[in-house]
Amino acid sequence: MHREKGKPAMQFNLPPDLESLVNKRLSTGSYTSVEDVFRRALEAQDAEESWTDEERRALTAHIEEGFSQAERGELIDGAQARREIQGMKDSWHQERVPKPRT
Repeated sequence: MHREKGKPAMQFNLPPDLESLVNKRLSTGSYTSVEDVFRRALEAQDAEESWTDEERRALTAHIEEGFSQAERGELIDGAQARREIQGMKDSWHQERVPKPRT
């Protein structure tokens, strides 16, 4: 972990279930280090906690519209859905996550 001048790096022990989750994330190749896993998880949590009521209502409306479309049989196949979701995740991540300092 990065440390501030004069401060030791934070160290902690993870229970086996959390260690397995971290290792699962690392095995995807999408994360460069344990620190990266935690940084991205905390950034996502911060972003979620900062949602406004309006954003929450918009998300709920979006989900309800999707459910209605499914009921009407207006579905796309799984592969297309995964591509669209990944594109949205990539876009969201680029907008929300500050660029790492070098």
